[in-house]
Amino acid sequence: MSNTEQAPVETICETGDTRCGIEILEPREVPLGGVRAMPVRRTLPQRKRSLIGAWCFLDHYGPDDVSLTGGMDVAAHPHIGLQTVSWLFSGEIEHNDSAGFRAMVRPGEVNLMTAGRGISHSERSTAATTILHGAQLWVALPESARHMEKTFEHYAPPVHSGDGWRAQIFLGSLLGDTSPVATHTPLIGAEIHLDSGAELDLPLDPEFEHGILLDTGELSIVGGGSGDASADPVAVAVAVAELAYVPLATRGLRLRAGSAGARLLLIGGEPLGEQIVMWWNFVGRSHDEIAQARADWQALLASAGVGDVTPEGHPVLPDPLPQPIESNRFGLPEGEPEPPLPAPPLPIARLKPRT
Repeated sequence: MSNTEQAPVETICETGDTRCGIEILEPREVPLGGVRAMPVRRTLPQRKRSLIGAWCFLDHYGPDDVSLTGGMDVAAHPHIGLQTVSWLFSGEIEHNDSAGFRAMVRPGEVNLMTAGRGISHSERSTAATTILHGAQLWVALPESARHMEKTFEHYAPPVHSGDGWRAQIFLGSLLGDTSPVATHTPLIGAEIHLDSGAELDLPLDPEFEHGILLDTGELSIVGGGSGDASADPVAVAVAVAELAYVPLATRGLRLRAGSAGARLLLIGGEPLGEQIVMWWNFVGRSHDEIAQARADWQALLASAGVGDVTPEGHPVLPDPLPQPIESNRFGLPEGEPEPPLPAPPLPIARLKPRT
């Protein structure tokens, strides 16, 4: 997914105070491209907290009637220094990338794309989709992996269940299951359902910080602080679309659903321990690196014939489209119905990170 803000701010991201109690992070609404601009609710990054482990971006969207919102229609765009994690509750999205992977994103199946030093991809909801509902997340790659070659993985995790709960573990290890999907820092990603009034005592790795996004229903969290649910009980209510941050040294939580039950996403990981600079779709370490990535992308568009623009500012590509240019680190996906997205302009003054 692309960050389609017209004036994205370069943001320096680092781990904050991770030993405070449970924090509630409220979302902000952001329009996601297209004429009708499908709205998404963004909880990461934000001024209060930039990272949860290596998770650095979380958009939550739907349920949206695509006949009204237009659905998802994000043309080819670039990424560096991150992994994208796509997870759906309903609907279907077609993914197409410059590493040669074309795949469908379906409910209960994770698609993980590793950008490394550079990739481009598009995402579009399919004609068969009526209701689109899901989450798009980014994971910042550590210094040891951020210059690797682009790649892609798909995985349909099994459903594990217990008394009043069901879970799918799509990254990392939890509740006796381990995902085979490769990550480059210790991470956890899972979808958990709770029946009406159900409780789940959830063991957590105390070396991880965690985030709990409530998708539907009613949820309260018992536990947090510096201990486990029984030793240091704190009850926190979480509203739909809010992200609850759970600090390091938390060994367990009790998740308690209301009468409507609850469906949530759990993310977490060891603190990244590195500062990252995010701007548009790039995760780097400095202004110069971000500026170079933008220049490389714009050079690729120019070499592919992008030059003229419509009155609305959209690029115009020749017909037929040229083949992807292998010498550029990003490349272009094949068979695209629309021209790729140009990068927003950098500010006139040198970008200065903000905390």
